[in-house]
Amino acid sequence: MKPTKPMSRRSFLIAGAGALPALWLTRVRADAAHLSESDPAAVAVGYTENAAKVDKKKFPNYAADQTCANCSLFQGKSTDAWGGCTLFGDKLVAGRGWCSSWTNM
Repeated sequence: MKPTKPMSRRSFLIAGAGALPALWLTRVRADAAHLSESDPAAVAVGYTENAAKVDKKKFPNYAADQTCANCSLFQGKSTDAWGGCTLFGDKLVAGRGWCSSWTNM
């Protein structure tokens, strides 16, 4: 087996510089405010942090398997507890939440 050449300082710095933006974006996302159910934008679309509490009479299009985490507007992994939503700018929505704009296109 051939011994590997140690990484040069230059290669190390270049590799590290590429990772910094990803770390910074992760930190920014973690510090983002959670969307409040009383926020006017949230009220306008019937947002709730827990889809199980959706008023089915008020929102007859709601289905039990619909959550923010499986909505096409959700900006995160389906396993994330909180993630971005294209409707609410820099505020995070609950992965288990729901609103009347739910779509899976």
